[in-house]
Amino acid sequence: MKLQNKLALITGGGRGIGRAVAFAFAREGANVAVAARTKDQVEGVALEIKNEHNVETLALVCDVSNLDSVQQAFAQVSDTFGHNPDIIVNNAGIAESAAFVKTDDELWHRHLAINLSGTFYCSRAALPAMLERGWGRIINIASIAGKTGAPYIAAYAASKHGVLGMTRSLALEVAARGITVNAICPGYVDTEMTTRGIENITAKTGRSAAEGLAAIKRMSPQNRLITVEEVAALALLLAADDGSGINGQAINVDGGTLLF
Repeated sequence: MKLQNKLALITGGGRGIGRAVAFAFAREGANVAVAARTKDQVEGVALEIKNEHNVETLALVCDVSNLDSVQQAFAQVSDTFGHNPDIIVNNAGIAESAAFVKTDDELWHRHLAINLSGTFYCSRAALPAMLERGWGRIINIASIAGKTGAPYIAAYAASKHGVLGMTRSLALEVAARGITVNAICPGYVDTEMTTRGIENITAKTGRSAAEGLAAIKRMSPQNRLITVEEVAALALLLAADDGSGINGQAINVDGGTLLF
């Protein structure tokens, strides 16, 4: 049980990658708090994990872009478990597309607020207890878009590039304190977010959903989507003692799409 007696907080934990990470951690003995804006989803995930893995769970309604909401969530975690998380997975995020000249202020600020500021708020809230314990794991779910650009995703790519910059800087700051800070950079993952991307392709090009999916798959040398379980497996490595020598890294899970 690689995470026995550890407490993990996973944002965006109601579905997709966050849900898979929560289950992976619970299978290794971690107590888990799952946070998202959708109450029904996180409550369902928390109950399912508790019943299946016999660990303590907590469902949190949290908007990571709102500082007060983040602070309230951490207070609930502390009240419930008696301490703040040993591990935080900053997974909550959005991905919307628009031509640059049609990227309005709201879309731009929404991406920075959720993807970048949300990661900052949660990491900053978690860090003091980790420093006090001399052990901690901060895992940021970024994207290969944090390493490269693509048409129509300027706001998304900018926010994820920011996550990588913060990851690397914080990792060096706490490297000697028993804490690691890393980012996972998935390619296209088999989630609702990718489904919405396919719908967008269909709406803008007139191609069928099958054609849109095929086009996305072709972006990977493996000609497939990444699974949420593959991302969760890497998160588990980074969270466990097995991964204690990995710090300040942005690791791709993309089938070889990016080779850097």
